[in-house]
Amino acid sequence: MTQANNPLHGIKLETLLTELVERYGWEELGDRIDVRCFKHDPSIKSSLRFLRKTLWAREKVEYLYLKTNKLPLPARKPRDDGYQASDKTLRTANNKAIDKPSKDSNDDTQINANIWGK
Repeated sequence: MTQANNPLHGIKLETLLTELVERYGWEELGDRIDVRCFKHDPSIKSSLRFLRKTLWAREKVEYLYLKTNKLPLPARKPRDDGYQASDKTLRTANNKAIDKPSKDSNDDTQINANIWGK
């Protein structure tokens, strides 16, 4: 059973969002989590669409739900520079780091190669 330690297992995102809206209302929810879909013409349908596409926003909503209901909070994902980010962001950052030319070379042509295309 891989979901045994997941407090959100079996809770639909719609149920989670509905409970938060009933407890806080759209205005306070928008103040707690700075997301446009909570502040401008909010609805469950548009918010669900946004949260399903945007991992960082969904993580914030899930964290607020867990904290509100006094459920166990997820462990933070460790990073070398101390910045907290989702797995997708980490993969993107790692891919960009691999694509960058090394700074060990003193060759002036590589310094602005990414800007000037040389």
